Amino acid sequence: MSTPSKPRMSESQTGPLQCTSEWGSVEELFGKQKAYFGTDVTKTYEWRVNQLDRLVRMLKENYKRFADASCKDFKTAAQENVFEVSASIATSEFTKSQLKEWMKPVEAPLPKFLAASGHKGMVYREPYGVTLIICPFNGPLVLSLRPAVAALSAGNPCMLKLSEALLATDQLLLELIPKYFEPEALSAVVGGREIVTNLLKLPFDFIFLTGSVGVGKVVMRAAAEHLTPVLLELGGQNPAIVDETGNVPDAAKKIVWGAMAWGGQWCTSPGYAVVHESVAEEFVSECKKAVVELYGKDPKSNSDYSRIISAAAVERLASLIDPKKVVYGGKFDGPARYLDPTILYPVTWSDKIMEDEIFGPLLPILTYADLGTLLAKTKSLPKPLAGYVFSRNQRAIDRVLQSLSFGGGAVNQTNVFLFIESMPYGGVGTSGIGNYYGKYGYDSLTHAKSVLISPPDVVIDHLFPPYTKEKVQALDQWFEY
Repeated sequence: MSTPSKPRMSESQTGPLQCTSEWGSVEELFGKQKAYFGTDVTKTYEWRVNQLDRLVRMLKENYKRFADASCKDFKTAAQENVFEVSASIATSEFTKSQLKEWMKPVEAPLPKFLAASGHKGMVYREPYGVTLIICPFNGPLVLSLRPAVAALSAGNPCMLKLSEALLATDQLLLELIPKYFEPEALSAVVGGREIVTNLLKLPFDFIFLTGSVGVGKVVMRAAAEHLTPVLLELGGQNPAIVDETGNVPDAAKKIVWGAMAWGGQWCTSPGYAVVHESVAEEFVSECKKAVVELYGKDPKSNSDYSRIISAAAVERLASLIDPKKVVYGGKFDGPARYLDPTILYPVTWSDKIMEDEIFGPLLPILTYADLGTLLAKTKSLPKPLAGYVFSRNQRAIDRVLQSLSFGGGAVNQTNVFLFIESMPYGGVGTSGIGNYYGKYGYDSLTHAKSVLISPPDVVIDHLFPPYTKEKVQALDQWFEY
């Protein structure tokens, strides 16, 4: 599902290039990073740890400034703007603690006859090279610096293309990155469509995008010109299934929080709840209670409820609301970048709000009667980034997890799986290609280079002609492990 109107990346905006580097063009900056990578300095453990240390220092020494910038941009909830900084620090520290182990070559099993004759099979992880990271607005630091941690720890110099929607965070990053990093190692640029177009013409060694399906297709087409590998973190309309055995009050509170946190502007937010018809009315009632419990009767004046990124985004979201189906909320204020936490019920699959990823604090509630029919319907839709199931029935849980394809998710919970550094994060199909976080990010941003090491005086005689019957039969040894 393409979402061209959603401002997850401001490719539609135009404006002059701003850059953390003294070089005047992205082409010159790319050339410098390419030459720097050619020196092999980035392949050392010491260089990689040094970059992570610089990142941690930048964040810790400017902690409040970063949190305040995130708040000014749209994340008014303290838990959210502080998390942006804390999570980025924690990611760096975790990676640093594991990096030496990740960098060790791994010995691979060999056919018995090779192992017996002294051969070794080794897999080395080598960096791809200069990496372009295209950043969205919804994670001002987490979705720019977390990919940067993966790139730098893997030995890749990188260039951040920042989202133009984040005026305060962009300004701070453009100021601070040159103070903490050599531009050959890490730089940031911000600009409009022309800059993105120019960047995508360059032969980057790797491209990492967090954004919409539409932008993902643009990036893949551009990458194909240079056969550049990509990692795409996209999105989708994420289901939250509540069956008749689920803890309804618990499910309602967690799904409401998941749909409303960050102003609903998170790739893994539940896009809709689909509830067994026998508990639907109870679920709707509990959702209304949960909104008040979490954000009070006046969310607009509650600093724990974050804003929408722009007035235009508010208008887009408001256009999805069917007034006849609003059971809670529904009010909005474009200039104030505000939209009520809104519950809609009963919603059907054919309603406008179900056509695409919502990316805002709207929770449509649908009902179902038969799980098999529901799964068939859900599987007919584009694969989402996240999936959630609320149930006490293990057979039903297993059936959902086995049947539905999605990037990642949770049982009896929403969203928080993305906080866990040791689990991979990434989409499938229209929700993305590849994954990252921790070792998974390190592996995604490095190439696995296989090397067979032979003793200098050992000959595999059956490889060379003339080929006797015995030599041909000896080929079977290659498949005996």
